[in-house]
Amino acid sequence: MRRSLVPAALLLPLALLLSACGGNSAAETSTGTDGKGSLTLNVGDQKGGSEAVLRAAGELRNLDYKIKWSTFTSGPPLLEAVNAKAVDIGGVGNTPPVFAAGANSKITVVAAWHGNSQGEAILVPKDSKLTKPEQLKGKSIAVAQGSSAHFQLIASLKAAGLTLSDVKVKYLQPADALAAFTSGKVDAWTVWDPYTSQVLQAKQGRILTTGQGLVNGLNFQVAAPSALGNSKKAAAIKDYLERLRRAQDWVYDHPDAWAKVWAKDTGLPYAVALASVKRTNASRVAVAVDTSLIASEQQIADTFTTLKLIPRKVDFGKFVDTRFNGGLPASTTAPRVYKEK
Repeated sequence: MRRSLVPAALLLPLALLLSACGGNSAAETSTGTDGKGSLTLNVGDQKGGSEAVLRAAGELRNLDYKIKWSTFTSGPPLLEAVNAKAVDIGGVGNTPPVFAAGANSKITVVAAWHGNSQGEAILVPKDSKLTKPEQLKGKSIAVAQGSSAHFQLIASLKAAGLTLSDVKVKYLQPADALAAFTSGKVDAWTVWDPYTSQVLQAKQGRILTTGQGLVNGLNFQVAAPSALGNSKKAAAIKDYLERLRRAQDWVYDHPDAWAKVWAKDTGLPYAVALASVKRTNASRVAVAVDTSLIASEQQIADTFTTLKLIPRKVDFGKFVDTRFNGGLPASTTAPRVYKEK
């Protein structure tokens, strides 16, 4: 018997469905600029990302440099643009830098945010008989290959005493995984917010387990070494990162206002956007790029190298720059807990 599909109004828009933490989707560029002066900072972004939150928080005012925005559908092509010097800096999740480092790309992690991992979940259909991760043995699970969810699946299975060989992994990007999940073609789906919130809001599934305590919950800003070697661009990057940190604080204080902006920018239903903001986005806190962060990313890199998804041993410490840490707390600092005001 086929499960009913998610109502069309609750399907995530195509642009966001393509915006995965992994994958090889192409880029879309824009030429809009903000600020004044002769210096232009080329910034890579994703739909509903840095530009949207900076603008909503009022942090694009009084810029002494121009920003040229380029919008990408996912992290990997954004980092390809960083490697090619087409982009000076851009934001991605915790996994694309590992694969870029594995390809020996010219990229440098310069800033990080630590959030909770409650939105990174293994979902099962609402009527599923599965109640704990140990019961996934022999079951089919959809996941985007090379994504943050891929590592979360590995970590969740390990915690349950299982490995990838104990389950039937279906490597599907979110659009196809959503269709497979809602039509009953897979037993579970490992994914991240806002997809988690989408399924929960549509009452088409429930959380079997989350990545909380299993994955690092980190997001990064990644710069081109050539931009960091330019003193004027490095100064602009420092200012840009400070503005992003203030904007994240604004999100924590104004979740409803940000959810409205995010929904409009991405086409998400407001209820899904708000649930995702409160579950995941509002929790993020700016942290230092430090030895604990490097070790955590090294673990991810080593895991994918062992699986032969990264072709060589990666020394992640060679792909970071700590100059913008300032007085930021350690990367292991607990994320904020959103409380209804």
